[in-house]
Amino acid sequence: MKLIYAIVRYDNEDEVVTALTKEHFSVTRLATTGGFLKKGNTTLMIGTEADRVHDAIEIIKHECGQRQKITINMPYVSGSAMINCATMPMTVEVGGAIIFVVDVEHYEKI
Repeated sequence: MKLIYAIVRYDNEDEVVTALTKEHFSVTRLATTGGFLKKGNTTLMIGTEADRVHDAIEIIKHECGQRQKITINMPYVSGSAMINCATMPMTVEVGGAIIFVVDVEHYEKI
């Protein structure tokens, strides 16, 4: 038995969950927030047999699509004093998914 943690953008959550449940995967959603951009994400917990892990990952890849680049303004401080504080544009990639697959030592459904 394996447990897949998939961190997906909030925008992709419904499509991913719908596609996974259509293929008979059990999915639990957790609302999470990313540390860098502080944007809403969803962490999906998917319990499955080892031979179905690849299928679940392929569904997630298909539904999350290509990563998009966005530009944000990050605070920039020059010098040792915080008097000269400006913003500096920074391009980052968003979207896609972060996936962890872990072994499950014990599983019970009660």
